[in-house]
Amino acid sequence: MNLGYRLAYRLGFTPWERAGRRTFSAQLAALLDGVAPPAAGAKALDLGCGTGDHSIQLGIRGWSVTAIDAVPLAIERARAKLPIAGADVRFVLGDVTNLPAYVDSGYTLAIDVGCFHGLSDDQRTAYGNGLGAVTEPGAQLLMFSFSPGHRGPLPRGASRGDVEQALGGWTVIGDDAMDTSEASGILAMAKPRFFRLVRD
Repeated sequence: MNLGYRLAYRLGFTPWERAGRRTFSAQLAALLDGVAPPAAGAKALDLGCGTGDHSIQLGIRGWSVTAIDAVPLAIERARAKLPIAGADVRFVLGDVTNLPAYVDSGYTLAIDVGCFHGLSDDQRTAYGNGLGAVTEPGAQLLMFSFSPGHRGPLPRGASRGDVEQALGGWTVIGDDAMDTSEASGILAMAKPRFFRLVRD
């Protein structure tokens, strides 16, 4: 998927960025409202951050954010959005399947808005292992995912079982269908969900 994303950013075809801002940002914000406000210096991780809109929102909420993506142009555009008053955000070019090589540890919140659901099985396992290594017990993960399906070049999606298998040290505490009443046809047909997990 990485080559496809690189090409998409070069061509300016990034509908997931637009959907993230317009379609489900309110639902993600509501889920974040349910997370306890961060203590001073509390650390959050944005996995597959794209151009950083969600990372910046986390920073504005008071989190110290590290945001990672494998697409150089996405990270370049994300960095161009800083500085923003009140947002402590660091954008890192790196691989979510090898997190300890790119980020430090001690994170108590992670978000994934459309990254995991495009990974292969082996990549998902590596993602889960790395995420466990850099987060604290009790850390929370909010994950957006298409439901499983064959969609050509689009992400294959992930079921709750897929998430539980790859993140063995985490417990799913929420599995919520996304409100697609204002979504485009393709997004609505993908039956997206938000999973909420807590690290054991």
